[in-house]
Amino acid sequence: MARRITDISRLLRDFTTHLSLERGQSDNTVDAYLDDVGKLLSWLNAENITLRDADRDTLSAFAAGLHDLGIAPATHARIISGVKSFFRFLHLEGYLSKDPSVLLTKPRVDRTLPQVLTVEEIDAMISAIDHTSPLAGRNLAIMETLYGCGLRVSELCDLEISRLYPDEGFIVVNGKGSKQRIVPMSQAANDAISAYMRHQRPQPLPGNDNIVFLNRRGSRLTRVMIFYIVRSLAEAAGINRTISPHTLRHSFATHLLEGGANLRAIQQMLGHESIATTELYLHVDRTRLRDEILSHHPRYSANI
Repeated sequence: MARRITDISRLLRDFTTHLSLERGQSDNTVDAYLDDVGKLLSWLNAENITLRDADRDTLSAFAAGLHDLGIAPATHARIISGVKSFFRFLHLEGYLSKDPSVLLTKPRVDRTLPQVLTVEEIDAMISAIDHTSPLAGRNLAIMETLYGCGLRVSELCDLEISRLYPDEGFIVVNGKGSKQRIVPMSQAANDAISAYMRHQRPQPLPGNDNIVFLNRRGSRLTRVMIFYIVRSLAEAAGINRTISPHTLRHSFATHLLEGGANLRAIQQMLGHESIATTELYLHVDRTRLRDEILSHHPRYSANI
């Protein structure tokens, strides 16, 4: 006999624990899934349908409503993932005798080629750092680490001093799903971090002693602050495209591939669970190859 669903707040707390501890999801993913489930619960309440009565047709109607609202396919797919995780949890914990979301499908999301910077553009951003600023060393280390190690912005914010191995030339990164990986450090990143740690890192506030990158007050930097630093440097370098920390990660992978790195090695350095995600960079490389042919081959360039 299925367990009774009596306290939604308690249920959501248990779901949060399930995502965090049992499935190892990041805080951002947990927050997103809780928001997704909140959308479903509000919709069910408006339709006077209980969680126990929600079946495949109910969930299909909910999904169709997302489409009718004009929600972007990527967001739509993420919401469906959150809902499916919730119903899988309810089934595993005995609240439902079966999972009605098993056959619920996500919309197809077209994969777009990532924005990539040239080496010259990255050098221009680094040159745009105001070296008279007390934050210059930190910002240089941030840029060199994002580009030289290919970190996600959350991984950069959480980077710990105890995970730095400058003599050996690598760092240990806490990636998605609490999975750790070893990433080689470029000499430029190694030197920049060492200089920042010696001369410009502020006195950390309690709880931040082991965090590498801090703000002026000694607290860890937020994702938003990293976005601001990168975009400000892009503007100062005269780059008129929307640039984010993830652009540096894409550039890291693309430049490795162009230099002849093995795709499997790039996958491991980026922390991609599936090689299919890394293969996206093959398309970037092929696009650039075509552009080179169109620009330089006599049978093509004459028509440009």
